[in-house]
Amino acid sequence: MIEGHVVVDAHVHVPRLSTLKPAWLEWAQRYAGPHPWRSVYDDDGVPVPAKLDALFEAEGVDRALLFCEYSPRATGIQPFEDNLPLVEFNPSRFRLVANVNPHLHHPVASAVEWQLDLGAVALKIHPVHGAFSPADKELYRAYEVCAARGVPVILHSGTSTFPGSRSSFGDPALLTDVIEDFPEIQFVLAHGGRGWWYDTAGFLAQSKENVWLDLAGLPPKKLPDYYARFDFQRLAEKFVFGTDWPGVPGANRNVRALAKLGLSNGVLRAILAGNAAKLFPGLAV
Repeated sequence: MIEGHVVVDAHVHVPRLSTLKPAWLEWAQRYAGPHPWRSVYDDDGVPVPAKLDALFEAEGVDRALLFCEYSPRATGIQPFEDNLPLVEFNPSRFRLVANVNPHLHHPVASAVEWQLDLGAVALKIHPVHGAFSPADKELYRAYEVCAARGVPVILHSGTSTFPGSRSSFGDPALLTDVIEDFPEIQFVLAHGGRGWWYDTAGFLAQSKENVWLDLAGLPPKKLPDYYARFDFQRLAEKFVFGTDWPGVPGANRNVRALAKLGLSNGVLRAILAGNAAKLFPGLAV
């Protein structure tokens, strides 16, 4: 907890460092600042479950959603199974998130089912790093699995600076047909349309009951500027707290910055944990 608030960090990356491209390490080092994220790794670049758990405890993070990623052209392949030891160490704090890339996984439905069977509470799609449209018809098989199982889908929205990325696929508008075809799925737009699509992402979140915005990688103090065309208090009801760890100076710092935005206590509690509890199965917060 941080300042009496339960905290769910719904956007966390803890890959083995050997699976990454150099640009990922440069990104983490640049944006983490003084945050001691490297302290959770051993000399071989493998995350040590006890150290990760202790750091998140010290930061006040009660639950954390751990991402994997299959993006060989951008950041590398960070296998789903690499996160299993972290969850096994503390299944109360950590949860798994599935990931598929239609260029690598076939059939995608089987890949999603395998990861969900191992405990994933959501599916993450990264069209920008994978260079594919989130409306690709092959992905409809993945969405069908999520719809049948009541699992939310997290979509990267907005730009990315990693070499090999295709930011054009980060336009949230590309997801419009998918949102309308799968009204039973809760869609979380990671990074909230970062770059030049804040308005698109905000409009979708405000107009569609099944669309949410995660705040990963967005400096909290800048949120009112990013969403200046909206009733900020109302739009904030659709926010989901996430950091994009380790590319931030720590969850504690971001939570305290959010608390200074003048949001009502009820909205702040929803952002930090309440909305995630509605979206992701079995968080028990």
